[in-house]
Amino acid sequence: MSFNARVSYTANGSTNTFSFSFPYILTSHVKAFVNGVEDTNITFPTSSSVQLSSTPANGAVVLIQRITPSDARLVDFQDGSVLTSSDLDRSADQNFFISQETADDVASKLGLDASDRFDANNKRIINVANPTDAQDAVTKHYLENTWLSPSDKADINTLAGISGLGTLATNQANINTVATNITNVNNIGSDITKVIEVANDLQEATSEIEVVADNITNVNLVGSDIANVNTVANNVSSVNNFGSKYKISANAPSNPTEGMLWYDSTNDIMKVYSGSAFANAGSSVNGTSGRFKYIATANQTTFSGASHSDTGGATLVYDSGFIDVFKNGVHLDPSDYTATDGSSVVLDVGCSASDEIYILTFGTFQIASFSATAITSDTLASARLPVVPVTKGGTGLSSVSGQAGKALIVNSGATGFELANASSAEVYGFIKSFTASTVEYTVTVQQVGGNNRYFINGEQQKTLELLEGNTYVFNYPSAHPFKFSTTSDGSHGGGSEYTTGVTHNSSTQVTIVVASGAPTLYYYCSSHSGMGGQANTPVPANNTLQVITTNQGQDNITNAQYNSFTDTLFSASGFTFSLNSSGSLIATI
Repeated sequence: MSFNARVSYTANGSTNTFSFSFPYILTSHVKAFVNGVEDTNITFPTSSSVQLSSTPANGAVVLIQRITPSDARLVDFQDGSVLTSSDLDRSADQNFFISQETADDVASKLGLDASDRFDANNKRIINVANPTDAQDAVTKHYLENTWLSPSDKADINTLAGISGLGTLATNQANINTVATNITNVNNIGSDITKVIEVANDLQEATSEIEVVADNITNVNLVGSDIANVNTVANNVSSVNNFGSKYKISANAPSNPTEGMLWYDSTNDIMKVYSGSAFANAGSSVNGTSGRFKYIATANQTTFSGASHSDTGGATLVYDSGFIDVFKNGVHLDPSDYTATDGSSVVLDVGCSASDEIYILTFGTFQIASFSATAITSDTLASARLPVVPVTKGGTGLSSVSGQAGKALIVNSGATGFELANASSAEVYGFIKSFTASTVEYTVTVQQVGGNNRYFINGEQQKTLELLEGNTYVFNYPSAHPFKFSTTSDGSHGGGSEYTTGVTHNSSTQVTIVVASGAPTLYYYCSSHSGMGGQANTPVPANNTLQVITTNQGQDNITNAQYNSFTDTLFSASGFTFSLNSSGSLIATI
């Protein structure tokens, strides 16, 4: 529809300037509306266009309209005034424009067409009241929110989505049949998932149903043992528990639980989790014992992995509790080290460089049961001894009767065994002595209560035991010179520096060789008081044992050698001797 004094646009979201073609008297008579709301801040880029104060949104309705004032004259003629064409035109234009606008207003209203029907000209009708009489118009809101209930709308939407409603009438008989058998239909519906599974299976190239049929013998076999199957099913938690408790892998299982069994496929060892670590379930020692030797570096505490070539380079492995550790030939008390993981030994105190750590491990095993019917009175009957030819390493004897006190020994040709005296007299002479060693300490400085204090190997003002004859090396910060005195706190306590056997190697290292009969010493900082502690100088216990024997009578012991012995033992041959950490003699057969 065409209008005389109005034009409308649908906004595109980017344009805010709109043109018009109708004339006007004043720009104030031109109005702009966006979705029915007047924009009162329009401007006029040209005489035939307006610019809105902001860009309307995409899809918004923009109306440019002329509204000429009708409540007052724009020109008021007075008697005797001069008539001008402009005044006459303005007066005539006002009346003409008002008539145009009135015509536009009438044309824009709802009117009757030639068939006596109201025509909205594709415009929305707004502000319609709710219907009350039978022939009243119904709004969209009333229809959707008053007349139709929520369930009605849901049903309509459901029907709208169903195709083939038109075929219902032609299939009325089938529908009635379904209704008659609705109980069976409901039963199928409740198991529809299983029905679909069966249908899908039948469509496969090889159906599981066919597979079952082809293997019906096995199915029947399971059926005949259904009691056992049920037993497993009833104890499935125990079966699953075993599966979670027993693992086979090259690496230790993550998140283990106490009692878990793990077969270490890398080392071919069965292990059990103790609650804190995996330990060997059986003996890790191949045979009855294992021997491992390590040469320590300075301050080394942990020993593991491949051992020294003297012991074949074997990798350390042991059963916890079945291990002896020696340092420079001295047997260490179990309290001096930790050996629990089966693959490493950790000393409480770091070693000096080139210290020798010797580890002896023992296999643990159980003897299998055997028949003892032929064993009598703590002896093994000679009849139970096999006759092994000498050529095969045996004695060739069928009986050892009449050979009391004899023992089997390797013959001189090393080709077999022969009877000989069970033992021979032996003289063992023992010479115990002390072998000095070098010990290295790390000295640091920390503040305690606002004051500096020496920390030796991490221990505050540690009381030292400096054995006579040993060498001790102290590495300290250069800002805190480390010195010795016979007076507590040294020069700060009125004493002087002790220098006997003391060598200052650099500004950060001092060495002391403890002299025989050295007094009790005190270490201190020559620059700051109160930092040091006490250093005792005890006479060391013997840590070296020399054993001299007659070598089963082949060697002689001189008077001078005999007089030098710390102790002497007369016994059978076959003993080995050692000293423990406290200096006690240990004899092993």
